[in-house]
Amino acid sequence: MSADRHHFEVLSSEHRFTGKVIAVRTDAVRMPDGSVANRDVVVHPGAVAILALDADSHVVMVRQYRHPVGHELLELPAGLLDVEGESALTGARRELNEEAALVAADWAVLLDIYNSSGMSDEAIRIYLARGLTEVGEQDRFAPEHEEISMTVERYPLDELVRMALAGELVNGTAVAGVLAAWAARADGWSGLRPADAAWPARPERAGADQAGPAAG
Repeated sequence: MSADRHHFEVLSSEHRFTGKVIAVRTDAVRMPDGSVANRDVVVHPGAVAILALDADSHVVMVRQYRHPVGHELLELPAGLLDVEGESALTGARRELNEEAALVAADWAVLLDIYNSSGMSDEAIRIYLARGLTEVGEQDRFAPEHEEISMTVERYPLDELVRMALAGELVNGTAVAGVLAAWAARADGWSGLRPADAAWPARPERAGADQAGPAAG
């Protein structure tokens, strides 16, 4: 990331709320003109998402109820980085197993995004996962809460691009991942970073990547 053009000094921080996943604080920030403004910040542990692409160029998607918006959304398998000491890659492997009952032989970084940088420090790393194998029934994760009704579906990558442009695919992480995969496929995936590439967006939270070498 490029260096900041201005230095925005945080003069004070006030804790507002701590929930199960997020916290909220208010920072008093000095602006470039010398004025001071309060900025509310949603503090987030970070997350990973996986664009799992099968041999037929179909993307593995999950359909899950999201209470804040009040209906089901079609999304990429994804989850929080809330396990102490767990690397992003290990977390992605875990989430793909738990949500889609899949393991992947080949991993690469597809995209890094800030999901809502005007209000939160939430950083998401989206992986491309290929070489998919289904997990046996006896080894599958037992879902709970909203995931009990979650379904796993597969869509052609080109169809998901159409759905995104038509406003039928509206989850931000899914839209970003699908469009990035469509663009990266045109170059034969040659421009993607290795799965254990540095992630400057969350250096203070990322665990050491101890998942072993991963094919790109």
